Amino acid sequence: MKKILKIIFVVILCLFILSLLKDQVIKYVVSAVTTGVTGTKTQIGSFSFGILRHSVRIRDFKIHNPKGFSNAVLIDLGIINVDYDLSSIIKGKLHLRRLDIDLKELCLEKDKEGKLNVDSLKIIEQQKETQDKKSKPVKQVPMQIDLLNLQLGRIISKDYSIGKEPSVKVYDIYTSKSYKNITSANQLAALIISEPMRQAGIKGAKIYGISTLAGVGMLPITIAATFAGKDSAQRDFNLSVANLYEVSLAVLKRTGKVNKENKATGVIEANVNGASITVKLKEKTANVTQATVSARKLMLPKPEIASGILYRISEELK
Repeated sequence: MKKILKIIFVVILCLFILSLLKDQVIKYVVSAVTTGVTGTKTQIGSFSFGILRHSVRIRDFKIHNPKGFSNAVLIDLGIINVDYDLSSIIKGKLHLRRLDIDLKELCLEKDKEGKLNVDSLKIIEQQKETQDKKSKPVKQVPMQIDLLNLQLGRIISKDYSIGKEPSVKVYDIYTSKSYKNITSANQLAALIISEPMRQAGIKGAKIYGISTLAGVGMLPITIAATFAGKDSAQRDFNLSVANLYEVSLAVLKRTGKVNKENKATGVIEANVNGASITVKLKEKTANVTQATVSARKLMLPKPEIASGILYRISEELK
């Protein structure tokens, strides 16, 4: 009886170890494939692979900036859910019946020469080489995604080409998009990057050309309807009005020119990169202050600039 119990224990232990190794191996493969497409460092928080349920769940999947830019995260994917077809994978084709992606943040960065980080990704460089040499495109692993559900969060845009301090804009998109029949890793990568940019009305990036060539068929628009008419952003901070006022004032002085300041009313008026900025602080409780930032440029509302100021303030407090 004891011998049988020992055998059962060893079998259970072996299955447990194999289960752990299985997830680690696939986690490594997913990371390697992504690095192969983007040419950048990738990082996966947690990974679970269900054989019986034919499902994969990934949390905190981060893709870092390409070489020549800061070490910051370029793409932050909160949750990825996959429903795959096992029989197709056995035959050598990656067939996903459904792919759900939660894009928390896309962090655009423009260097001092005006080059955009997303335009330095491997898929862009390969496409440029293919066009210049008029050679055949690089062969990719066969892929089929029947349905892609993309949840878009926000874009943080940092422009270092304008001076010592970067211009920071934050686009709060928070919308969902669905696509059918994705047939390549390049298509998928182009969608994840270019669709939030399109929604935010960001123009001029080479990734749009890759999207078109990859069969995505999307072009940038002048301005996203999501932001029309809105010129302010709001956030609560666990800080007193007096302390938050000092931090806000320091940020505005460093990034632009302060025109008026009134500590008694908690209002600061400034000019940052040609935009008129107004910061209003209001006490909600003893240690919670509500900050409202409004921004206008040439009489037009600029909520992305207002959100950018709030982002700078929050970064200052870290």
